[in-house]
Parts: sequence; structure tokens; C-alpha cells
Amino acid sequence: MSPRTGARRHVGSIRISLIMLALVPSVTLAAMWGVTTTQMFAEGLRLRSQTELSMSTGAMGTEAALALQQERSLSAAWMASPHGSRAALDAQRVKTDKAVAQLVGRSGAIKKAPARIRDRMYSVVASVDSLEYYRDQVDKPSDITAQQALDQYTAIINDQMQAFQALSQVDDGDLTSQAGPLITLERGAEMVSVEDAQLTLAWPSGYLDDKTWEEFAEQVHARRWLVETQIVGLFTGSAKTQVERVLQSSQWNTLESVENRVLAAGTASGGKAGQVALPDLQKQWNAALTEVGDQYTIMIRQQTAGLLDRSSDKAHSLLTTAAVLSAGGLAALLLCVGMSWRITRSLSRRLRGLKMATLSLAEDRLPDVVARLNRGEKIDVESATPPLDYGGDELGQVAQAFNTAQRTAVHTAIELADTRRGFQKVILGIARQSQNLVNLQLTKLDQLERRHDDPEVLRGLYELDSTASQLRRYEENLVVISGEQPRRSWTEPVALIDILRSAVGEVAEYQRVEVHTEEEVCLAPPAVADVIHLLAELIDNATVYSPAPSPVGVRAAMVAKGLVIEVEDRGLGMSEEDYASLNEQLAVAPQFDVVALADDLRLGMFVIARLAVRHGIAVTLRSSPYGGTTAIVLIPHEIVVPEPLDDPAPVAAKGADEAVTVERVAAAAEKAAELPGPAPRALPAIPPARSAEPPETTDLGGLAPLPRRVPQTSLASELREEAGPAEEDGELEDFTAERAASSLAGFQRGTFQARDSLDDDAPSQYDREEAAASSNPPADRS
Repeated sequence: MSPRTGARRHVGSIRISLIMLALVPSVTLAAMWGVTTTQMFAEGLRLRSQTELSMSTGAMGTEAALALQQERSLSAAWMASPHGSRAALDAQRVKTDKAVAQLVGRSGAIKKAPARIRDRMYSVVASVDSLEYYRDQVDKPSDITAQQALDQYTAIINDQMQAFQALSQVDDGDLTSQAGPLITLERGAEMVSVEDAQLTLAWPSGYLDDKTWEEFAEQVHARRWLVETQIVGLFTGSAKTQVERVLQSSQWNTLESVENRVLAAGTASGGKAGQVALPDLQKQWNAALTEVGDQYTIMIRQQTAGLLDRSSDKAHSLLTTAAVLSAGGLAALLLCVGMSWRITRSLSRRLRGLKMATLSLAEDRLPDVVARLNRGEKIDVESATPPLDYGGDELGQVAQAFNTAQRTAVHTAIELADTRRGFQKVILGIARQSQNLVNLQLTKLDQLERRHDDPEVLRGLYELDSTASQLRRYEENLVVISGEQPRRSWTEPVALIDILRSAVGEVAEYQRVEVHTEEEVCLAPPAVADVIHLLAELIDNATVYSPAPSPVGVRAAMVAKGLVIEVEDRGLGMSEEDYASLNEQLAVAPQFDVVALADDLRLGMFVIARLAVRHGIAVTLRSSPYGGTTAIVLIPHEIVVPEPLDDPAPVAAKGADEAVTVERVAAAAEKAAELPGPAPRALPAIPPARSAEPPETTDLGGLAPLPRRVPQTSLASELREEAGPAEEDGELEDFTAERAASSLAGFQRGTFQARDSLDDDAPSQYDREEAAASSNPPADRS
């Protein structure tokens, strides 16, 4: 899998994924619930609306149709015998008007009905409006025949039956199927009523014309087919029982018997041409039809009322079901959303807890363990790595894996600390042994320097002395890296100029160093050795990274925040990024890390940082105007002793591994004053300084810089000679016995009083060191 593909598959956080995991099914379920609820309520409301419309218009239309059927039969009787009684017809017309008025009064409901139903109902209302005209034709025929008047009644009834059939086509299939038998029953009743109107109109004359007889025959055959194939088979239950009771009654048999006689009369007609004689069966027909008609009317009304009740119940049930299901769906939706949200919050909270535990380990516990290990404390792994308990699911398994990881991390830290401490002890042991050997070497060199007067020999001894001093500084580097302190120590404050000269003396190319200072201050004893070492590292670095014979300037001055010492070279310098990186390293105490040191062995910067942090000294590197680097050392006021001592003691280090003492300086100066032969040696630990001012002298405790060196000025006249091989040799041009004697002349005047004040019988520091070195051979003091 390519990295880009993997990135596309892992977009977003786990929290967002959990939210999406809960949100998607919740939204889907909410959408399904909303759609289902809407559909069920819409279906229920639509069915209820259709039921209400059927009750308000369909039932009234049925009543109007029954009234019109009855009025049609009485109208036929009146037109057949206009001289009879009109009471029955007039009464029926009142009933019909009432039923029609109720139907017309539902025009508002009809207006809201669907288009297919609305059109049918408007057709019924329009045809009813023309009913008065046809009634006038019944009463006084003038424009149309009696059959045409009856046909208008039939047309109005058919329109109402079609409208009722449209009303029965509801969205519920069961109700629609139940309405089918009722509509068939109404059509059957209408056919019988049409037969009655035709016979009633023809009874007085005693015959039917051929056309009317054919229409009568079609009605009979159609009604019989409808009864036999539709009505009997469609009804079930009690309705079927009622239908069968009507069809098996004597009255129904009488009607069929009369129909058969009329049909037979038409088949074998013996009367006038174009006429069919009717049998004299009017009384039997009327009596049987009245009974069957009443039964038909009862059945139609009962079936209509039952259908409307079932439709209403179904609509109510559908709405109730929709409400229940909606409430249940809503409850399920809320439960799903609540559970999803709770699970998501729980997982998110557990993941956040695991994240905080991980950060706590990375930012608090492990650094604390490392710090305690660096302090040398013993670490209990179990107490340092409290286990996380997140259950036994997958997240709990991740927590268990994290527990294992943090225990492994702490174990590894302990093992690395033990390894580091062991390695530091090894380095410290080697450094201590090397220090003992170097100190012994310096002691032996000092002895040889005191015993020889030959300038050539002294020059070689001084060079060995300078090299040994540098080696001692390198060994002290190992001690500092190991976390220990060098053994050189002072009990009295030391003058700043002596500290600067001592630092310069530990540099191989000290001849290139120029020291400039007029500050007469001292440094507190605990910081003397470390400040000398720190400055020596900076000066050595400046000489190494600048071309010879370019000078390296060392300037010291008091400022508001303390004593500032600047070491400036004229090398190539570094980039701003390198300066920033080194300044960042110098601002904190570095830890001993062999792996890090292996990439870039900046041991000098490592040592400088440790020494600086130990005493609160700020070391900053920046570019120099000369193109090189300026190191700024800011020593705080706590270390600086502003006033010189009233009765300063010789600058002496307490400890077997200190090779530089004023005792040795005084002894060398004394030799320089007495010797008639070779010139006195120049001490590499306190080399001559190049001062910007003319040579000056100083009393005891003075801090003035050493005088400028002038070759052969302090030699006896017999020792002065022309430039010899030493001057011709470029390698010895900057370091000669004559120049050493010149540089020591200034120290001679300043140390005589100190030596005169000392007890002549007391052993000197040099004698004590020599005795200690001879009686106690070097040993590992780590």
C-alpha cells in the first residue's frame, strides 16, 4: 500500500470516526422513522378523509338514489294512469328533495375531494338540478315522452352509483374489495327497479312495444347474470346469508316467474304487430317487488353503513398504529442515539485517558525517572510504572501493551543509567590515574627546571611543562564530563589577572593571546579552577579556529550584571543557525550521552556548558566584527570579590594535582636574578601577557599586567649576544630564554616581599609537593 493511499484511509481522528460511527446509523434510523411515520400518518389521514367523504356524500347519495328509484316507479304509475291519486308521488318527491338537498349541501366536502371523485359528484349535483324540469314533464308531458322522463331518473341514479363507486376506491385494498359486492348489489336493485318502471308504465295499456320489450329482456338477462355470477359469489358471512334468503324467497320466485311470462310473451307474441302483450300479473309483481325492494333497501343500507364503519375503524386503527409505531420508533431512535452517544463518549473518554497517561509517562514520569537516575537514586520499576486498567476489550489490550511499553522504557532507562554510570566511572578512573601521572610529571619537570641552568635545556623543559599543563586540562575535561569536579582548589580569592594568565597558560598557542583588563577584582575560591578551565577552553578554541599569527583578544570589564570577559578571534566564524544551536546547548547543563557525542565531538562546549551552569555563568557566542567569533562570559556578582585583599596570600592551589603556584614563580624569578649564565625560564602555566600599556611595576597584591617583553633587557652584559641560531630559527622566535627572563623580571619585584615575609625555615609549597610526590606515588583517586 502506498503512503498516499494509507493517508487517505486514515484521515481524521478516532473521536471523529466514533462520532461518525454513531451519527450515520442514527441519522439513517431517524430518516427511516420520519419517512415511515409520515407515510403511515398520511395514509391514515387520507383514509379517514375518504371515509368522512363517503359518509357525508356517498351515504347521502345512496339515500338519494333509493329515493329517486322510488320516485321513478311512482312517476311511471302516474304517467300510466294520470287520473289516479298523486299523494304517494308528492310525498315521495318531498323525501327525494330532502335527500338531494343533503347531498347538494356537501358541496364543500365535494370541493376538497380528489379530482376523479369531485367530477363524478359535480355531475350528480348538476343532473339533480334538472330534476324539476323532468318532474314537470311527468306531470304535464309536453316536450318528451314518458319513457324519456323515466330514462332521466335512470341517468341520475347511474351518475350517483358511479360516484359511489369512485368513492369506494380507497387506498386500502381490503376496503376497496369489500365495496365491490355492495356496488353490485345496488346495480342489481337498480335493474329490478328499471324493470318495474317499464312494466308499471305498460300495465295499463296491457302491452310493450318491441323496443321496450327488448330493453326489458336485456335488463332481465343482465340482472340474472349479475346475481348468479357476482352477488352470490362476492358476499360472505351474514351478508351472503341475507342474499341467499332473498333469492330463495317466494317473492323473488314470483318476480322471476313474472319476468319469464313477459319474456315468453315476447317470444310467441300473437298480438298486434310491433307489440308484446303483457300477462295480467301486475298485482303479483307489485306485491313481490314491494317485499323484495324493502329487503334490497335494508341490505344496501346495512352494507353501506358497515362498509363506512369498517373504513372509519380502519382509518382510526391506521392512525393509532402510526402513532404507536411512531412513538416506538422515536423511542428506539432516542435509545439508539443515546446508547451511541454514551458509547462514543465512553470510548472517547477512555482514549483521552490513555492519551493523558501516555503524555504523563513521556512528559513527567520518564523525565523524573531519568532525573532521579542522574542523581544516583534507586528506582523501583513497579512504583515508577503504575499499570493502567482499561478492562479486557481491545482498548484494554492497548492499555496492557502500553503498560508493557512503559515498563520496558523504565527498564531501559535504568539499564542505560547503570551503563552510563559505569562508563563514567571508567572514564573517571582513567582520568584520575592520568591526572596523577601528569601531576607527577609536572613535579618532576619542576625539579628539573630548578636543577638546570642551560637555556636550551630550560627551553625544552618549559615546552614539556606547557604540554603537560594542556594535558592536565584535557584530563580535567574527562573529570567534568564524568560529572565530578577537578581537584584543584583555592582557599583565598584569586586576582582576575592571574586567572586570565593561568587560562592563557593552558593553551598551546598562548603567544597569540592578548589580555586587556584594568579591573582590580578577584574571584571567589570555589569558582577559580572552573573559571580558569572554562576560559582556557574558549581561548584554545579561538586559537584553533583562527589562522596564525592572527591575535586572539581577551578583554575583561565590570558591567551591570557582573564581570564580563570577551574572547575574540579572527577566524571564519559560523552561520547564525550554528550560533543559535551552540548558545542553546551552552544555556543548559548537558547530560553525558555517548551516542550524541559520537556525531559531533564538541567536548570543549560540553565542558564549558557544565562549568558555566555549575556557577550560574552565562556563555554566549556571536559573530565578531572581524569576521570571527566572540565568546562572551558573564560572571555573576556572587562570584566576583570587588575589593582586593589587604594582605593577600600567594596564589596557591591546595591539592596534590595543582602544578601552578606563585611559589614556583618566585623561585624562577629568584633564579633569574642570580644566575650569571642561562636566562630564567618562562612559566607555561602563567605565560607572559601582551599588554596594550607600557610596562609597570606593582607592589604586593597588585593586579597590573605584566611588562612588555623586550629580548635580553634583563640579562647581564656578558650573557647578551647577537642574534644566533635561535633567532634565525622561526620556530623559536616567540619563545626564548631571554624573553622568559624579561617576563619574569616583573614578577621578581612583586614576590620578593612575599618571600621575605615567609619563614625561611618553613618548607615551601614546592618542597611539600615534592615530598608528597616522592613518598606517595600516583594512584587512582576516583
